[in-house]
Amino acid sequence: MTTSRRTFLKNSAVLLAGTALLSKTALAATKPNEIIGLQLYSVRDDMKKDPIGTLTAVAKMGYKNVEHANYIERKFYGYAAPEFKKILDGLGLKMVSGHTVMGKNHWDTAKNDFADSWKYTIEDAAYLGQKYVVSPSMDGSMRKTYDDFLRYMEIFNKCGALCQKSGMKFSYHNHSFEFSEKLNDIKIFDIMMQKMDPKMVLMQLDIGNMYIAGAKALDILGQYPGRFELLHVKDEIANNSPEKFESSILGKGIIPTKEAMDLGRKIGGTTCFIIEQESYQNATPIESVKEDLEVVKKWGY
Repeated sequence: MTTSRRTFLKNSAVLLAGTALLSKTALAATKPNEIIGLQLYSVRDDMKKDPIGTLTAVAKMGYKNVEHANYIERKFYGYAAPEFKKILDGLGLKMVSGHTVMGKNHWDTAKNDFADSWKYTIEDAAYLGQKYVVSPSMDGSMRKTYDDFLRYMEIFNKCGALCQKSGMKFSYHNHSFEFSEKLNDIKIFDIMMQKMDPKMVLMQLDIGNMYIAGAKALDILGQYPGRFELLHVKDEIANNSPEKFESSILGKGIIPTKEAMDLGRKIGGTTCFIIEQESYQNATPIESVKEDLEVVKKWGY
């Protein structure tokens, strides 16, 4: 039986349409080199009560990568690095990055070198297999004068070199003061972007924290293209707090979160997207981060 020309053309059109749909879907899906993770501060109370149970729940949701926010006296959530790595490995989780503030006390001026406490931070992060070491803020005394601040930017660059020796990258995570405070009439954030060597120090852009100071992720991504390998994925809603905002389920607030992720992917150089939610309205933290992951997947990540 021969196929008529009309039938052949019809079938070809259907095949081409299906191919186009598959291509579109493939383009929308998470790219091979991209990382989607969870900042464990999102479930901080659960981690405090039951770290293993919480990590188990996070893994069952579909998270493959996590970012810690608890490193005290060489322990992660109460576990030494070898113990914590064993727990993560058993759950199929990777500690892609971690938040530990690099403060003024971590630099020994007399020795012109990092203090042992910071060297241990790098050592333990490397043991866990982290890709990034992130300082999620800075000591207020580090930014009192312009000249002092520049000296600390030099130390940040040195920390980048230190991390690279262990196969990792150093990054800084913004809050809101970087966009509201100025030195020599220049915003702290702009000084950082000018003085941090992009080959040594990355900026993990928190698109929620910056909004509190009136800064917008889409503008900053456009101003400094290619500088944001890491992105903290958040959304915000208005409240009555001094900051006037609190985080919410992704897509339910006032921040164009998906657009920021897309622009980060397109021009920001972003390959590591870390979900974070710090307030939960009428849901539990566990319910919230589960829904956040579902939203991000629907967005093609």
